[in-house]
Amino acid sequence: MAKPVNKIAHPFDKTRLEALLNRRFFYAPAFEIYGGVAGLYDYGPPGSSLQSNIISEWRKHFIVEEGMLELDTTIMTPAPVFETSGHVARFADWMVKDLKTGEVLRADHLVKNVLEARLAGDKEARGLAAQPQKDEDKKKKRKDKAKPTAVQLPDEVVAEYENILAQLDNFSGPELGELCRKHKITNPDTDNEVSEPQQFNLMFASSIGPTGQHPGFLRPETAQGHFLNFSRLLDFNNGRVPFASAQIGRSFRNEISPRAGLLRVREFTMAEIEHYVDPEDKTHERFGEVRDVVLDLLDRNVQVAGSTQVTKMSVGEAVDKGVIANETLGYFLARIYLFLTKIGINPRRLRFRQHMSNEMAHYATDCWDAEIENSTGWTECVGCADRAAYDLTVHSNKTGHPLVVRQALKEPIVTEKEAPEFNKKVLGKTFGKDAGTIQNIVNGMDEAALLRLKGELLQGTATITSSDGREFTLTPDLLTIERKTFKQSIREFTPNVIEPSFGLGRILYSLLEHSFWSREDDVERGVLSLPAVVAPTKVLIVPLSAKEEFSPLIREVSSKLRQAGVFSRVDDSNTSIGRRYARNDELGTPYGLTIDFASIQNRTMTLRERDTTDQLIGSIDEVITTVTELINGSIDWAEACRRLPEYDGTQAV
Repeated sequence: MAKPVNKIAHPFDKTRLEALLNRRFFYAPAFEIYGGVAGLYDYGPPGSSLQSNIISEWRKHFIVEEGMLELDTTIMTPAPVFETSGHVARFADWMVKDLKTGEVLRADHLVKNVLEARLAGDKEARGLAAQPQKDEDKKKKRKDKAKPTAVQLPDEVVAEYENILAQLDNFSGPELGELCRKHKITNPDTDNEVSEPQQFNLMFASSIGPTGQHPGFLRPETAQGHFLNFSRLLDFNNGRVPFASAQIGRSFRNEISPRAGLLRVREFTMAEIEHYVDPEDKTHERFGEVRDVVLDLLDRNVQVAGSTQVTKMSVGEAVDKGVIANETLGYFLARIYLFLTKIGINPRRLRFRQHMSNEMAHYATDCWDAEIENSTGWTECVGCADRAAYDLTVHSNKTGHPLVVRQALKEPIVTEKEAPEFNKKVLGKTFGKDAGTIQNIVNGMDEAALLRLKGELLQGTATITSSDGREFTLTPDLLTIERKTFKQSIREFTPNVIEPSFGLGRILYSLLEHSFWSREDDVERGVLSLPAVVAPTKVLIVPLSAKEEFSPLIREVSSKLRQAGVFSRVDDSNTSIGRRYARNDELGTPYGLTIDFASIQNRTMTLRERDTTDQLIGSIDEVITTVTELINGSIDWAEACRRLPEYDGTQAV
């Protein structure tokens, strides 16, 4: 059986993790030899593979499993699109400036960092928690990150600070400014006062064409590409809803102060889903499959009350009680949870937080964030919003293109109602260009207004008023209103949209933190316990010697792994096997195959598991079959231990 592994023998050390990620080139600042630009990063070989594997699993989990329609739309977007969607007016964060140095800080982050530092200092003063200065703080000065000072605060101040932090996302810009004044919050680096918060639009402006005649933006999300192609998608899906479109691609946000590595960047990869649903029926046919999935929920009422206490609740119960708005939204929250935990996110450090009223996006009727805890606190990594019919409606109104579903009714609906009938020839002669305005006014009247108008016409004349205050007098020779029977065989509606939106860089970094630990007997030996499904390299092939007689067997093993769809690498460097394995433990490689002189004679090889360092032995074909099934997830290490004998350290030659 597999031996137990103590992964918490040493406390998490972010400095060691960052050193590992830098040394092994998971990612690095872009343009580094030119001094770099904040918020822009390049992924190295292991980081690129890790991201690709996360995307591959995302595609299987959502696009393939749910039968979604995949898109790849353009990054450069004409300005009118974002003017219509509301991004030009609303896609902004609040920033403040140091009144003396002019340094720009994001207002909510400033309040959060200063108040958290004061609370940490209070705990230290009360002897509740030691706050030793970390090595990373000694080596580099972190901008806008206030350092704790051991000062005990009155109990009521502690409670007030905790209340503010619990609902920080609910404060408007002016309210953040009031918090800075009331609690004397200054720039932590200079102790200077800061300005009143101002909005800063996060979109990168650009232009299209040689003369710049077409203003545009780099997209801050992929969503608009889905909505503008809705008619084509609906037609591709044979005119039926519900259905979903999905897209993986680059987005850009001109962050005010990107100082948290991959957690806050200016260029990033998103994976977004737009699920189109009948507004009168937001049930989901597969909801029963996830009904019993239990989530840690932090609803808006708890936050407004000044608490961050989560409630464990099944998705089914949350929907039944109205905590989650509808089945489709609940279904995707559960599917998000299953995806994140499958790729290695610690479920004990994952919660779903509901947006409060002030932070709710202008288009949303309900929204939940999947937040993952890491060394910086709780970070939003996935947003899941019910966008209602906002996007399709505004784009349809702007362009005149109907973005609607026309659905044949099983049983026609027969109704009676008042219907206006114009004598258009006489109306045109009488009112000229205002004839269209009059028709729009009358056609826009409800049943009660039409009945009043009908009664007035029976008396001889009727007066109607336009939106700009002009009055028009109508007579029975211009307009008649009669009660008619209508038979409706087609229902026309604008679908609502449920949108899960994934920030893959944030998920990737949080996964690296959750996976990192050090060997109990040697803190310098770091390990990334990445699940095989996302690990950059699945299998390391380690020949004992670089002699030519090993080459045929190495080629055979590599070929068989390729044929099985398993990505492997050969490490035939002249360093020790132990060092080679330790080097690849840092890269998260879950399994290793050792080829020695006995392998050539007996056609056997050993299989090593990364976390336990246990080794099994078997024939080459047995080991390849076993490791392939381990990678595919059809067996676990315990089953592998039952299948193959333990390696005792020697082979008969």
